Amino acid sequence: MLGYLFPTIQLQMIALIFGGIFVGLTLYLVYASKAYSYLSDNPAVCTNCHVMGPYYATWQHSSHKNVANCNDCHVPHSSIFAKYYFKAIDGLRHSYIFTMRKEPQRIQAIPSSQAVIYENCVRCHSQLNQEFVKTGMLSKSNIKQGNGTACWDCHREVPHAGKTSLSGTPNAILSYPKSAIPDWLNKHLQKK
Repeated sequence: MLGYLFPTIQLQMIALIFGGIFVGLTLYLVYASKAYSYLSDNPAVCTNCHVMGPYYATWQHSSHKNVANCNDCHVPHSSIFAKYYFKAIDGLRHSYIFTMRKEPQRIQAIPSSQAVIYENCVRCHSQLNQEFVKTGMLSKSNIKQGNGTACWDCHREVPHAGKTSLSGTPNAILSYPKSAIPDWLNKHLQKK
């Protein structure tokens, strides 16, 4: 196959070198971004992006900490495929926004995320919603159009208690992940 696409040995070597560079850079990107960690449900993974620190810090001090992790609220639970598909699409959007420095001072859930969050509120609090306060009646289109009252319209600080913005939790003590930059390179960069 390689001989058909690249008839000379020189072209085959060039193709192999560039292929190796591409594979190596891809593997390094997966390692440096800790992309593999997003397959888990560990809430600390969210702090791979430093702008998520306030949200993690406020969740740690919330009533939800002992009963729900980030994925319990922020990804669909209809199937394993829906969960990982949503995580992949949302993760790509997040990585673009954070890499291009387009994140706002106060991060807000987009309509598709709001629909998932709302469904999960209703799913976990089904008895409360169905027997007592008769909520859980909104559809995804209601949420996208801003019609009706969503859970967070009244429970604004649940589960992220307090101000959740890039500057709203200045004294939060978080253990951010170790840098993917090797120590020898980091020392060299600091000298310059």
